[in-house]
Amino acid sequence: MSVLVQVLLTFLMLSAFLGDVVTPWIHTLETNMLKESMRLLDDLQQKEVSCNRMNVTNIFADDKRGNNTDIFCKAATIAREGQSCHRNFKGIYLNLLGLVRSREGYKKQCPVAAGSTTSLKNFLKELHQVLQEDYKNQK
Repeated sequence: MSVLVQVLLTFLMLSAFLGDVVTPWIHTLETNMLKESMRLLDDLQQKEVSCNRMNVTNIFADDKRGNNTDIFCKAATIAREGQSCHRNFKGIYLNLLGLVRSREGYKKQCPVAAGSTTSLKNFLKELHQVLQEDYKNQK
C-alpha cells in the first residue's frame, strides 16, 4: 500500500470517529440551549416587564412555518433589540444565536422584514411554543 492510501485511510477513520464524538455533543448542547431559553422565557412571561406592550415584528404571521432555524434566527434579531428591556433577553439572544450557528453555521444577522406587528408578550408566548416543539422533536 502506498503512503498516500495509508494516510487517506487514517484520515477517513479519524473523520468517522470524530463524527461519532462530536454529533452527540452538539445534540446535548442544542438541548441545553433550548431548555435554558424556555426557562428564561418562562421567567419573562411570569413577570410584568415594562416593555411587554412594546410592538415587535410578528415573525410568526407566516403560515408556512417549517424551518425553525430561520425562526430562531429572526427571533434572535428581535431579542437582541430587546436587551435593554430586560436582562433575560441577552440570554435568549445568545441561546438562539447558538442554535442557529450549530445548525447552519455562522450567520451575521437575520434581517426581519417590516410587516405586521404583535406585542412583545405575544411574541414571547409564540417563541416559547416553537422552542417546545423543537425540543420535543429532538428526542
